[in-house]
Amino acid sequence: MLVNSVERKIMWGDLDSLGIVFYPRFYEWIDASGHLFFEALGFNLGEVWKQRQICFGLVKTSCEYLAPGRYHQQIRIDTKVAELAAKTVTLDHRIIDAASQALMVQGLEKRICLDVSDSERFHARDIPADIHRALEQSAR
Repeated sequence: MLVNSVERKIMWGDLDSLGIVFYPRFYEWIDASGHLFFEALGFNLGEVWKQRQICFGLVKTSCEYLAPGRYHQQIRIDTKVAELAAKTVTLDHRIIDAASQALMVQGLEKRICLDVSDSERFHARDIPADIHRALEQSAR
């Protein structure tokens, strides 16, 4: 099973007035980690959009917050396929404190493959065979 890991340090601008990570930052990091997961499989989503006129739009996201993130804390975001269907892929994201290995946030994003060739009429389509195969193999 492929787990793509991204490390980062929590910075001052990531914090809210209580001195903990402002919750939308977790969604930003999860979204970026999803794109990097596709890149680890050999698919840059920006290039896929330009060359194939498809994108992977979000249809569901969620986060469960288990521990707060603090200034200058080193974290790791682990991403893997949780579920794969003909038109959708669900990615599991775990945000972990790098020092203690404690799970801080459990996140999920469900993405749907969209034909965006007509900017007025996006519509769901099957994930292309090569991308689906790579996602399927990564889940093994």
